[in-house]
Amino acid sequence: MARQTTQERLDKIHRDALREFDSIQGAVQDERYQCLEDRRFYSLAGAQWEGPLGQQFENKPRFEFNKVHLAVVRVVNEYRNNRVTVDFQPKDGATNDKLADACDGLYRADEKSCTAEEAYDNAFEDAVAGGMGAWRYRACYEDEEDDENDKQRIVIEPIHDPESCLFFDLGARRQDKADAKRCYLLTAYTHDEYREEFNDDPESWPKTITRTAFDWCTPDFVWVCELYRVEEETATVRYFRGLDEEAEDMRVTDEDVERDPELLDELASTGFRLVREKKVKRRKVVKYFMTGGRIFSGKEHGPQQIPGRCIPIVVVYGERRVIDGVERCAGLVRYAKDAQRLINMLMSWLAVMAARFDLEKPIFDPRQVARHAYMWAEDNVKQYPYLLADALNDTEGNPIPGSGAPQGYTRAPNVPPAMAALAQIAQQALEDLLGNQQRGEDMQPNLSGKAVELIQTRLDMQSFIYTSNFRRGMKRGGEIWLSMMKAIVVETGRRMKTVGMNGEVGSVMLNQPAYDKDKARSYFLNDINKANFEVDVDVGPSSTSRRAATVRAIVGVMQFTQDPETLQVLTGMVLMNLEGEGMDDVRTWARDKLVKMGVVPPTEEEAAELAQAQANAKPDPQSQYLLAAAAKQQAEADQAVAKTVNTHADTELKQAQTVKTLAEAGSTDTRSQIDVAHAVQQAATPPAAPNPAPAA
Repeated sequence: MARQTTQERLDKIHRDALREFDSIQGAVQDERYQCLEDRRFYSLAGAQWEGPLGQQFENKPRFEFNKVHLAVVRVVNEYRNNRVTVDFQPKDGATNDKLADACDGLYRADEKSCTAEEAYDNAFEDAVAGGMGAWRYRACYEDEEDDENDKQRIVIEPIHDPESCLFFDLGARRQDKADAKRCYLLTAYTHDEYREEFNDDPESWPKTITRTAFDWCTPDFVWVCELYRVEEETATVRYFRGLDEEAEDMRVTDEDVERDPELLDELASTGFRLVREKKVKRRKVVKYFMTGGRIFSGKEHGPQQIPGRCIPIVVVYGERRVIDGVERCAGLVRYAKDAQRLINMLMSWLAVMAARFDLEKPIFDPRQVARHAYMWAEDNVKQYPYLLADALNDTEGNPIPGSGAPQGYTRAPNVPPAMAALAQIAQQALEDLLGNQQRGEDMQPNLSGKAVELIQTRLDMQSFIYTSNFRRGMKRGGEIWLSMMKAIVVETGRRMKTVGMNGEVGSVMLNQPAYDKDKARSYFLNDINKANFEVDVDVGPSSTSRRAATVRAIVGVMQFTQDPETLQVLTGMVLMNLEGEGMDDVRTWARDKLVKMGVVPPTEEEAAELAQAQANAKPDPQSQYLLAAAAKQQAEADQAVAKTVNTHADTELKQAQTVKTLAEAGSTDTRSQIDVAHAVQQAATPPAAPNPAPAA
């Protein structure tokens, strides 16, 4: 069997993608159209009269009393005052994991340096209003103009009109789309923009494109799709063991070999031996640029592998459910449209009635005003002091008495009771559907704090579902970001900016080389590739609101303490959290003071500066006096100890001399006794006989 070429593979992917996209479109088209209609309904002037109702009121006044827009803005403002932040937590439950804290700071730094806040706000408002919102993550170079700087960072970008341009495969059932295999993101180009950007002409597309349900090329636009495909491949993981049998085996992946082709030879030459291999499956995400005619190849718009293992797109929903096997979503506007339309219709009718019958108009016979018609026609403009009307004559030409008066007057119609009742019902229904936020704004000043808290809690619960669903999207975003960071931060000893919870700026060094003397091996501090974290989210006020709340809480605590040191710490905390023009230097000074007092943990740079300052600092006179006094007391104590030791030694010496004397005395007595015994023995023994002379 002949091997498939690259172009044949791209053609097959293109055919499969066109068929799948038509299936997705057919399944969700009606639901997505309602989402678009909802967003237009609350935000565009005149959109509330679109459709059959507007045709019925054509050429008539069509007023809008857009209460739906105000309800959406209230929910969005509640979110902006209580933003959702990502929190990385170690899976083993460690509370002092510095790498997790570093990832938190890095994520906040990436958010602050790009359009993340705009992306979040846009997605949340789209989800609340239309039912669906989205944003994307993208890896880019830190400095696009520096050809020598290859360092990358992650930016967060908004996705506009997600109901019209963002589609996942129908097999993705999870709300956060973590199980999606394919994703389609459409972008509209004018014909001229398309030709300039892609160097392609829609006229050259194959004619079979007309068979698809989706029109990829319209008279106004050419649709270009970014197709994200999750592809699996098999990789080899090798484990090497060195001369030290107790050391941990070294793990080498195919990516390590690709980055350093000489790695295997270096390991073999330094005494490492291969102990085992393992085949593993790895996910990768490839992005293709696709139109109705082809999938592009080449360097600029050809297939690109996305850093990480996740499709870098996050989708959030207002309300989401699956019915009849079709994913359905809705926002705050969906169920309030009919009540809003009814109010607009009733108010427009009442306005027409009030405009047409604002004055009682006299009714004349045409013969009475025939000669003075111009006065009656111009009266609204010229405001004549009087108007003329002729009397009627009888058959003989004589004026009829009293015939100069009007024959009658027009009367303003009475509002039908059904219309008044319907207006009241529609108003109440709209308030109930939108949450009746006015009740929270009409709180009386004499209400207790507990009652105010209960009212605010009830209002918050009406928008809780939108915040809860948005949290799921933020959690998925943290997972995507961490996966991409592992792929793009490959430099050794790379220093990156971090941002703390309260907005303080710091830095952290990733992949910093270090050496473990106990295990006799090298390793990396803050190794981002070993960041095996769970992603959680924290819902709370914005940094500004959080600081204001912190200041209020600390000021309240200061009333209950009299300890000077505690008051000094609390005052420093207040100064560190104050907002206002020109307060940056004050906050920095207060933080430095609290760091030196040991209240606030220092960053790595602050710790190094403190150590350097302590090494170079000269003690003040009082400190010198205290140090001298302490040294003197220590010397006196040492002298007393020395005297005690000498006295003890003299005592032991005297005891030794006594023992020696006794020993010597005992030795002399023993010697005398021995001499006496020898003398007695010699006296008791007779003299020996002489030996006989030897024979001749």
